[in-house]
Amino acid sequence: MHRPVDRLPKAHLHLHFTGSMRLSTLLELAAKHGISLPEALTSGWPPRLRATDERGWFRFQRLYDMARACVRDEADMRRIVREAGEDDAAEGSRWLEIQVDPTSYAVHLGGITPTLEIVLDEAAKTSAETGTAVAVVVAASRIRHPLDARTLARLAARYAGDGAGTVVGFGLSNDERRGVTAEFAPAFAIARRAGLASVPHGGELLGASAVAETLDTLRPDRIGHGVQSVQDPAVLERVAAGGTTLEVCPGSNVALGVYTEDSAVPLRELVSAGVQVALGADDPLLFGSRLAAQYETAREVHGFTDAELAELARGSIRGSRAPAGTKAALLADVDTWLASSPLPDGPRP
Repeated sequence: MHRPVDRLPKAHLHLHFTGSMRLSTLLELAAKHGISLPEALTSGWPPRLRATDERGWFRFQRLYDMARACVRDEADMRRIVREAGEDDAAEGSRWLEIQVDPTSYAVHLGGITPTLEIVLDEAAKTSAETGTAVAVVVAASRIRHPLDARTLARLAARYAGDGAGTVVGFGLSNDERRGVTAEFAPAFAIARRAGLASVPHGGELLGASAVAETLDTLRPDRIGHGVQSVQDPAVLERVAAGGTTLEVCPGSNVALGVYTEDSAVPLRELVSAGVQVALGADDPLLFGSRLAAQYETAREVHGFTDAELAELARGSIRGSRAPAGTKAALLADVDTWLASSPLPDGPRP
């Protein structure tokens, strides 16, 4: 007897723009633009990945870049935002913060400003149509110069807000073994002054020291992944005591070879240490699982009860940049879900 996780109200805080695509959408966009995709993104989907070494990361990044190359015009951009909102709505997500690097698409759309404006405009429309509020995190890349990150931070600050169709956070993504974390601190300071959440990646491919460095230099409100903080009790305590939310993405951790199997992801250890966790899907296009599947993994592999799943959902809501009134309403709806009668295991309506 379980309550359906796709009816559990939740927030989704770790979803990348290109990586949010449905496979069917990727195939259609590739055909539209005459782009040939590798077998790993067609008949071999989801691809076998292992990004714990440089060669493995290169293969993962190459596949991501191939998918991103299929996004060529405004209609493509809008479709990805709209479908991300639709898919999240179907899985019980009521607040989505989708992460985008405008520089990745600017060459086709006249620059980073119009690129971001297209995403924000469609986010507002999708929010109204689906009932799932879609906000945006502007993300810089670790493989670009830190000055580029400052440019993006200033752009993000211009569109800062606290609701659907606005920029609510500033992130830092790509291979965390590249670049010097501290050199991106000025960009995060710009974003912080504009009221944006600091949401860099860290502590997935590197150890607990990378989490500590991120805490010291970027002053994060949330950390993308951060699972390696369990390696050092002192770092884990810092994360918990500081109220830093970890955006944990079990499916991607296993797909990238960070952990060999679902049971090895330290989800239970993080929660037991008092860390606020927000489950995320990361890049469903490449990893083959979406948000609800992360909650199912918590239940089926890690033994989380419905009450514990509800607390994970609350963590995602509390860690979000949703307005206070929205958070209160969502938290009340989580209580309603938990108070509802469970359904028998098996097919659910």
